[in-house]
Amino acid sequence: MISEKQFQQELDIIISNAIREDVGDGDHSSLSCIPETATGKAKLLVKEDGILAGVEFAKQVFAYVDNSLEIEVLIEDGQKVVYGDIAFYVSGSSQSILKAERLVLNAMQRMSAIATKTKFFVNLLEGTDTKILDTRKTTPGIRAIEKWAVKIGGGENHRFALYDMIMLKDNHIDFAGGITNAIKKTQEYLQKTNRDLKIIVEARNLTEIEEILKSDGVYRILIDNFNYEDTRTAVKMIGDKCLTESSGGINEKTIRKYAECGVNYISSGALTHSVYNLDLSLKAV
Repeated sequence: MISEKQFQQELDIIISNAIREDVGDGDHSSLSCIPETATGKAKLLVKEDGILAGVEFAKQVFAYVDNSLEIEVLIEDGQKVVYGDIAFYVSGSSQSILKAERLVLNAMQRMSAIATKTKFFVNLLEGTDTKILDTRKTTPGIRAIEKWAVKIGGGENHRFALYDMIMLKDNHIDFAGGITNAIKKTQEYLQKTNRDLKIIVEARNLTEIEEILKSDGVYRILIDNFNYEDTRTAVKMIGDKCLTESSGGINEKTIRKYAECGVNYISSGALTHSVYNLDLSLKAV
């Protein structure tokens, strides 16, 4: 996975680009009618039940816009919220609060929705040893905050991007001339470039599971689009040789049954690509 420094750099890019996009050469709505010296206070109002996420990100946004703004946090990231809760107060320059408002709301609504859905899946897995993973099916440009939200909801991050882990999927295998050749070439590449990256290999059937197991150095096998019976068989075949992951159209109705097959992980793109924003608003006090 990427380092904390790299992750913070991603957050900095998201904030600076979003403010550039939204503010441009100035928030003329505020500049035209609110004195530069005016101060005020606003509250983050929760208007829907769920899991709150993005408070720490909001603090970074406010600091970027105006580091003199003061935030009083009442509810931390990861906590359950209900309609009518107040997550935090922000006070200081009225113009600065309004400049940061939209980015804070857009991010927190999206992050809270992801955290809420992730927590729902985590609860479905309770009592099993299986953990839920996100994927790279994220919104372009804001992957860092979406994956952060998954962690807040109790899930785990898969690789962050193409550069921090190797994942040999069906197309890689077919283009490389087969599973064994793909793994061999990958290991030669890692040695040649002096990189220490974990290798995940996707299997489409039990025959491919068998072939993957002939090669050493595979960190995890992706058991893709298998039925329950074949998943159980695959887990037994793999044993403790490497970790296992199920994926492919797994939803709230099937996730528990796949977990009971004994896989270590279940990955779901739906955590980030199929959510509806949690209703939040920033209101002047």
